[in-house]
Amino acid sequence: MHVAKRVESLPPYLFVEISRKIAEKRAAGIDVITFGIGDPDLPTPPHIMAALHKASDDPANHRYPESEGLPELRAAIAVWMEQRFGQSFDPATEILPLIGAKEGIANTAYCFIDPGDIALVPDPGYPVYSIGTMFAGGESHYMALTEENGWLPDFSEIPTAVADRARMMWLNYPNNPTGATATPEFFDEVVAFAKRHDIVVCHDNAYSDVAYDGYVPPAFMQAVGARDVGMEFFSFSKTYNMTGWRIAWAAGNAEVINALMRVKSNVDSGIPQAIQLMAIEALQGDQSSIAENNAILERRRDRVVEALEQIGLRVQRPQASLYVWAHTPDGLTSAEFAGQLLEDQAVVVTPGRGYGENGEGYVRLSLTIPDDQMEEGIRRIAEWTAG
Repeated sequence: MHVAKRVESLPPYLFVEISRKIAEKRAAGIDVITFGIGDPDLPTPPHIMAALHKASDDPANHRYPESEGLPELRAAIAVWMEQRFGQSFDPATEILPLIGAKEGIANTAYCFIDPGDIALVPDPGYPVYSIGTMFAGGESHYMALTEENGWLPDFSEIPTAVADRARMMWLNYPNNPTGATATPEFFDEVVAFAKRHDIVVCHDNAYSDVAYDGYVPPAFMQAVGARDVGMEFFSFSKTYNMTGWRIAWAAGNAEVINALMRVKSNVDSGIPQAIQLMAIEALQGDQSSIAENNAILERRRDRVVEALEQIGLRVQRPQASLYVWAHTPDGLTSAEFAGQLLEDQAVVVTPGRGYGENGEGYVRLSLTIPDDQMEEGIRRIAEWTAG
């Protein structure tokens, strides 16, 4: 059987490998504590679930949905965007619902990358940015994010010849995996660079409303000229604890949105309508769950940071996202540290190297873990470190 080269060259997806190792441990009867995947353990709010239950009983929602989403959903998203960010969007041309942000991100490369083209990709960064580029036949030029530069790319380090060949750029703030944030001034710099080199900017803002200490993350679309050069991805998954329902959206430049819609209309049949109606309730209904969730996550963040510092690991306290990004102990690579914790203590952390070369020397811990398991995981890490 012949398998396409693009498949043969795929590295194992980071979280598939982690899930496999967890399953092996649990099959052997071992209690595994996982700080791995950023999948909220808190449930979808009841009023949102009630909307899904009601919509799922309506036969009209049992049929194929349209790829571009219900007009009512696009309108609700437009209202939410104006209320949250002060930006008006045309629901018909500047907003597109997605089957989760991952789907939209993966499909976007097909819109702007031809074989041999370059995409500017953050390192460390969400693996799908580079995988989507590879599927489209393009090349990834990795923008180094380091602790020294605040986990922001330095555009002066990108060779002019590379920037002129680049067709798109991926950014993600609040950042996965580092938890770093970006300022409006940085987004102004992004717009200027994109206009200078005719680059489409795609900003992944999945953690737009997961923030702590009173911090309110900005949107790339708030920058002057941002809508001229790109689009931004938002997700119901993290804001409303809806990861399992697979729904998100993109907003931005009408031409860019139209390109993504054209690709999607040829490869999917849209989000189930009951889930779209559920999402409308999420946007229009009681928003108090966002602050309640963030209060829980902030408390967990403080506990994890405190515990890691007590055992001698260097940690930056994140203002946003679901993650704590910590240095590995001296002398251990990220894979060695993660592997030893899993083998010796049945604790899962994500090795930073899985997000790129500049992730080496770090591990990511997700805050999406019940408090009792979090405390047990912290105890096991401390026990391993003491030993």
